[in-house]
Amino acid sequence: MTTFFQLHLLTAYPASNLNRDDSGRPKTVMFGASERLRISSQSLKRAWRTSSVFSDRLGEHIGKRTQRLGAEMRKRLIDGGMDAKKAEETARTIAACFGKLEEREKRDPSFIKQLAFVAPEEFAAAFALADRALKDEKIVPKPEELLVRTDTAADIAMFGRMLADNPGFNREAAVQVAHAMTTHKVAVEDDYYVAVDDLKNPAEQEDAGTSFIGVQEYGTGVFYLYACVDVDLLLRNLGGNKSLAQDALSALVECSASVAPRGKQASFASRAKASYVLAERGSVQPRTLAAAFLKPAIPSDGNGDLAEGSIAKLERFRANLESVYGAGADASARCLATPERAEGTLAEIIQFARDSIV
Repeated sequence: MTTFFQLHLLTAYPASNLNRDDSGRPKTVMFGASERLRISSQSLKRAWRTSSVFSDRLGEHIGKRTQRLGAEMRKRLIDGGMDAKKAEETARTIAACFGKLEEREKRDPSFIKQLAFVAPEEFAAAFALADRALKDEKIVPKPEELLVRTDTAADIAMFGRMLADNPGFNREAAVQVAHAMTTHKVAVEDDYYVAVDDLKNPAEQEDAGTSFIGVQEYGTGVFYLYACVDVDLLLRNLGGNKSLAQDALSALVECSASVAPRGKQASFASRAKASYVLAERGSVQPRTLAAAFLKPAIPSDGNGDLAEGSIAKLERFRANLESVYGAGADASARCLATPERAEGTLAEIIQFARDSIV
């Protein structure tokens, strides 16, 4: 039977615009007939993958999403003394194994049209092929010689990849990440701001006043985040490497609790850590607890604490589900840190996650 590892987190962010839409407004979603702030799954995963937590825990076991693999090959070939035109053609033949290339009249004909998720060993194989070309060897790049079906790149194993032209080398994501949303209704607010030129002379009337006026939008809230890991698939994607799977799951837990997207951080410094983390594991069919907030959360016991109110709603809904459907997991662990109380530790949750890999 499949083993699932599930995470439920509540994180309170002050004034922020962590993930904005095409107009610069914080992303939102309607849920339970109320507008909520939203942080997209893609934004969260990008923040986690590029965090110091991932690099510290996973070291070299991290892939790169890029269109520029061909450009890197071309640079290596030119630096190695190859003629620029020949280097362009050679780089294109190597990059073509990872996806369709841009047309020659585009900005850079060595670019891949889509972002390709490339594992470290695939980069190494591509560079090795370029080095052979520098020795005047005739190379015929083949996808099966460059692409891998199991990973040493933990983030590819976790979040998957799609290579449309070589689907045999696709990776099904072992980790599903929901869009985070506030547990309560929100109102997106406007920040009217001005900027003043430091070199203006206030004594000159025609040069008095501000130099720039603008508006940026922001919001605040307690966000619920859900993630689900197919532990067996994670192990398969990693070729059975138990230690790397444990490190990957540890990094996921730590990031989800402590790493925020970088959007507008210079303006708002809205870094936060989760007030509540619930981890579950077992073979029972996984489920989100988002429906706990169909009716927006309100401060707990009239004390103004939305975090406590959200925790109470989530735990009450979880208990109600279990009374109807049975236990939602074989084992669970939790930690919390609110203004009112502290229980458990994140280190215990991380160890609980590592113990899920058997």
